Amino acid sequence: MATVKLMTDQEAEAIPAVKAVFDEIRAARKSDFINNFWRGLAHDPAQLARIWGQIKAIMGAPGALDPLTRELIYIAVSTANGCSYCIHSHTAAARAKGMTGAQHAELVAIIGLAGQTNHLATALQIPVDPEFQVK
Repeated sequence: MATVKLMTDQEAEAIPAVKAVFDEIRAARKSDFINNFWRGLAHDPAQLARIWGQIKAIMGAPGALDPLTRELIYIAVSTANGCSYCIHSHTAAARAKGMTGAQHAELVAIIGLAGQTNHLATALQIPVDPEFQVK
């Protein structure tokens, strides 16, 4: 259960700063759906606008990484951070961007392997090889 009330569309309409962000989200995603993450953040309009701006700049703007790769990274980081909401949200986004079942299975295998080897290297306190250091 959420620790804040999720803002309804009617409540959002009464706060111009929230309405503006919700309208941008709808336009950018070509959908009337506003997900619960944004509805929870809406109680702090400045934070809502700031996070939406970061999402647009990092996940939505053209860049060196294609949109699907960005979503796969988001899933991996969300898994490492234990964020069930973000895992579900970005898995849905990755599927919408063309992620196949085989790609998802491979991603999960990589996440599991990386978690295991990260923990082993940390537990054993393996020093970083000089060849891996930036010179």
